[in-house]
Amino acid sequence: MHMTSQQATTTLWRPTGPKELDLVRELNWRAWPPRLPEQPIFYPVLNEDYAIRIARDWNVKHDGAGFVTRFEVESEFLSRYPVQQAGGQTILELWVPAEELDDFNAHIVGEIQVVHEFR
Repeated sequence: MHMTSQQATTTLWRPTGPKELDLVRELNWRAWPPRLPEQPIFYPVLNEDYAIRIARDWNVKHDGAGFVTRFEVESEFLSRYPVQQAGGQTILELWVPAEELDDFNAHIVGEIQVVHEFR
């Protein structure tokens, strides 16, 4: 019996600067690079507007450019990470410990896409 299971996915966004984006490109748009020692947590967000705000207001100021990426992750896998409310109702993040990032990357479905760019 042949079963094709179409796994449910959840759309996540991540505001990022040019350096991180270059590393994602080197990983063929399939994975997020390992965290730096001062980055113990990987923060994808659940809301496009929030990601835009960070990329535009923070990344541009600190890195000269800000990008918003969008990607899909298997919903079942994501259920292990409780949604964190980091402010207002739309400011929702997942907190993925750096040491779990390889596992997280393995559950990304398709490619990481750049959907907004600010300079």
